[in-house]
Amino acid sequence: MTAPIRTLLVDDQALIRVGFRLVLEAEADIVVVGEAVDGANAIAMAAEQSPDVILMDVRMPDTDGIAATEAIVTARPEIRVLVLTTFDLDEYAFGAIRAGASGFLLKDAQRHELTAAVRAVHRGDAVLSPRVTRRLLEHVSPGLERPRSTAAADAAAMLTEREKDVFAAIGQGLTNAEIAQSLHLSESTVKTHVGRVLMKLNARDRIHVVILAHQLGLS
Repeated sequence: MTAPIRTLLVDDQALIRVGFRLVLEAEADIVVVGEAVDGANAIAMAAEQSPDVILMDVRMPDTDGIAATEAIVTARPEIRVLVLTTFDLDEYAFGAIRAGASGFLLKDAQRHELTAAVRAVHRGDAVLSPRVTRRLLEHVSPGLERPRSTAAADAAAMLTEREKDVFAAIGQGLTNAEIAQSLHLSESTVKTHVGRVLMKLNARDRIHVVILAHQLGLS
């Protein structure tokens, strides 16, 4: 039996944490291992509990979600951080994505959206729409005006032609279904190609792939 997805809830509002806990713990494959009230608390609990996924509010007093995300992902890159935000174009939340988070989740998300988002980032997918992906690239572009990574370019050169097509499509913010349609492939085949692209590029998740594609001029 597959181990449940270990989640950590981080929000300074108790009612938000309670609501998310009730939804997540109703799922057989998800368990909440703890709750943190701010960024500093989240950093400590991440080290102590080793969660798979962290639901991270960014607008918190003292240590905010951006600083906490950067500290956690730097220390434990295998941990996925899902940003909690009120608006899907929150510039503040983009800072957390740039710090290493794997996507956005609106605080008023429906039950199925919340559980789907947790499962998606756990398996290495990104929780971003193409519109938000474009805004993300606009936001991070100033920080990408540096020499392109030789290692990333070398890794990209090792991709097959089909994997390069998939790499470019991910960089445009397309979902697996959209990639399948544009490349006339099945979704299962696309999923396989995406996994290989992530592995060959040594990318943490799709967000990382999007940024690498932008750095290499593919998006």
